[in-house]
Amino acid sequence: MAKGEQHPSKALRALDWTSLLSYAALAGWLALSLAPLVPERPWVVLTAALLGYLAADLVSGLLHWAADTWGSPDLPVLGPAILRPFREHHRDPLAITRHDFVETNGNNCLASLPVLGVALWLSPEADGSGSLFLSSFLGALVFWELLTNQFHQWAHVPAPPPLVAFLQRWHVILPPAHHQLHHTRPFTSHYCITTGWLNWLLNSVRFFPMLEWCITACTGALPRRDDLGTAAAEQVLAESLPLPRSGPAERAWPNAVTGGIGPGSLVSRPGCPRARHAPRARRGSAR
Repeated sequence: MAKGEQHPSKALRALDWTSLLSYAALAGWLALSLAPLVPERPWVVLTAALLGYLAADLVSGLLHWAADTWGSPDLPVLGPAILRPFREHHRDPLAITRHDFVETNGNNCLASLPVLGVALWLSPEADGSGSLFLSSFLGALVFWELLTNQFHQWAHVPAPPPLVAFLQRWHVILPPAHHQLHHTRPFTSHYCITTGWLNWLLNSVRFFPMLEWCITACTGALPRRDDLGTAAAEQVLAESLPLPRSGPAERAWPNAVTGGIGPGSLVSRPGCPRARHAPRARRGSAR
């Protein structure tokens, strides 16, 4: 373990083991329930598995973005179990390569338990109730989510196993070069870490910045304030404002977004002319 790196507490270690064993029990139960139905409707299960793989990439992006952006690592339970590992990962990206399987994947197992419960509840019964597709989809989703942190860890390993390197090279799982874009300033894109397939789409439509603007405008909460402080967090948010491709370089935003600048005031982006807050003199007025 690297100098200054904290060992997981005994409580967190016990939670990881409990989550992993509970996940294995529920996943095994689900697999035994669905296995007799697979030969009858293989295409339903295969389609559900592929869609689950795609959905896992989206869910990984949403969770990654939320853990990187909102809340404090000092929050009870959620802070040390979920938020702190994400924040510390940016300070030491290679720390994840020194974690064993339990520490790497325990969090995802814990988050997957409620979904596994729903999948079991939806599994087909003899009376025709339930849904093979939905149960298979949710089962596939949590299976790929279990592997997400493993794919993430392999994306940081300098020399992964040959099979893993092959899958990375063909972008079947998260490639190191693609994930490195997330670890490049300002660290506000490429959040999806199962395969990274959806990062291009989400980045092109500015999905995560739009979520941040909506949350800030509605609640006044400032993304990344707990890590960067108010001034730096306001600057990051201002730099991501969706300016039009043509037209003025400034845009008016409400007080909640600009962090103290009054309604109707202007925010300028770096490289653009500084916004003027004083109104221009009207024609014909005294000079």
